[in-house]
Amino acid sequence: MTDGEQAARRSQAWFGASGRSGMVYRSWMRNQGFGPEVFDGRPVIGIATSASELAPCNAHLTRVAEAVKRGVWQAGGFPLQFPTMATGETLMRPTAMLYRNLMAMEVEELIRANPLDGVVLLSGCDKTTPAMLMGAASVDLPALMVTGGPMLNGKYRGEDVGSGTHVWKFEEDLKTGRMTQEECFFAEGCMARSNGHCMTMGTASTMACLAEALGMQLPGSATWPAVDSRRMETAGAAGRRIVAMVEEGLRPSHILTRDAFENAIRVNAAIGGSTNAVIHLTAIAGRVGVDLTPEDFDALARAVPTLVNLMPSGKYLMEDFCYAGGLPAVLAELVRGGLLHGDRLTVTGRSVAENVADAENVNPDVITGLDDPFQPAGSGTAVLRGNLCPDGAVIKQSAASPHLLNHRGPARVFDSPEAYHAVADDPDLDVDENTVLVIRNAGPKGYPGMPEVSNVPLPTKLLKAGVTDMVRVCDGRMSGTGYGTVVLHVTPEAAVGGPLALVRDGDPVVLDVPGRTLRLDVDDAELERRRADWSPPPRRHHGGYTWLYTEHVEQADQGADFDFLRGCRGYDVPRDSH
Repeated sequence: MTDGEQAARRSQAWFGASGRSGMVYRSWMRNQGFGPEVFDGRPVIGIATSASELAPCNAHLTRVAEAVKRGVWQAGGFPLQFPTMATGETLMRPTAMLYRNLMAMEVEELIRANPLDGVVLLSGCDKTTPAMLMGAASVDLPALMVTGGPMLNGKYRGEDVGSGTHVWKFEEDLKTGRMTQEECFFAEGCMARSNGHCMTMGTASTMACLAEALGMQLPGSATWPAVDSRRMETAGAAGRRIVAMVEEGLRPSHILTRDAFENAIRVNAAIGGSTNAVIHLTAIAGRVGVDLTPEDFDALARAVPTLVNLMPSGKYLMEDFCYAGGLPAVLAELVRGGLLHGDRLTVTGRSVAENVADAENVNPDVITGLDDPFQPAGSGTAVLRGNLCPDGAVIKQSAASPHLLNHRGPARVFDSPEAYHAVADDPDLDVDENTVLVIRNAGPKGYPGMPEVSNVPLPTKLLKAGVTDMVRVCDGRMSGTGYGTVVLHVTPEAAVGGPLALVRDGDPVVLDVPGRTLRLDVDDAELERRRADWSPPPRRHHGGYTWLYTEHVEQADQGADFDFLRGCRGYDVPRDSH
């Protein structure tokens, strides 16, 4: 690199400045013990970490950051770690999704405001990964993601148990007397026995895999367990690689193309990934000007079978997936089958196909082949349309009950998840196995934040009667670790006057997943009469972030991003105030 190219580095507007400005920037950095040699024009690499003890999935990322630093130093860069907020679904109320956009905005502005030439993004839980990708995409400096890795497999009484997935199972066992409260307390520790995010194919694992599928994470790095030494090896490699990316000028806009998102959608189908990927991928795409619609997810996934036998759709967990060959084995199979754009550029500087040319599947029971898949093509996330969801709704077919994919039943309507929970244990609740539970006002604006509440537990009286699933319809989301015949992301949501707001107890709801429809069997004239009587719920927030959120959040089919955050705003050097 020539002296002229070095001077063009963004960080040199700070550290290479003359006079008072340069003195201020360099002298304050030297109070941390850095010598003058770090200001010689080498790439300055930010390490954005969402490490937080309030986000258990991310608590170990401080150690991961140290490994990234080693790699940056080894490659001749200058690493500087900085914190971001963490949006852990485990503790945050009312939902971490309320804060995904805030985190994305923070990541974007921190990168832009500071003397960085490139950035490594350290994420863990399910909202931090898309939030960081959204923020980095809007700045478009060289960026590379390192996810924190899944927990080790849960172990309880001789069987593998999965985070989230077994929470719902144990809850049902507790309600029906098959499990005691003391046994539940003991199982908690068996389920979460190491650092890391959910080890099921929940949203955290899904988004880690999709970051790799998009080309924004090093090959194979999505699945190494958080406590495996190779997680740290991967982090060190990421530190070395980001320095090279700065030298090459390789930016997110070069990687996050339409073809990359098509790859990610198909990979999501192949791994049995979370329905939340629909919202997150749409939001990331909006930051780079790629237009994704709900129909894209349905059309692109129809030809892709589910290849990975993982909970909640299957029986294995992320540790097994990793040791079977991880995501590279899946990508290699999809490339061989002509289902991916194998020529797409990735953070390695090589194509998807080149990255996985030597990938091997060493356990075909965990990662199946296209010739004999775990579930047939078209069994992934389906997108529904109809008079109940004119802008779309989604259902995870691989986690649903086949006998309910075609269903007609009377609605039992609840105006909030809390209203349902208040009566769910009532032995006289007027429901049976044919009832369709309708939970509304759980969308982006209505709750606010679109929480993971759609897979409400079945009424206790039905659980005791041996019913294991029933149709549920909601404008909220479901954890990627969840299962059941649950229609999600009903759009427009009830709080803005979507048709879900007009449903009444007893109305026939008709679900036809093969036909991709969800409708209310009520004539249009009656629905118009109801609409005339409907009024929006009173505004609950008159200031602060939640007000900003409810005023500017888009609907689920648009990714639930803020309307003012779409697009790339670039990385021009801010004005100098010194």
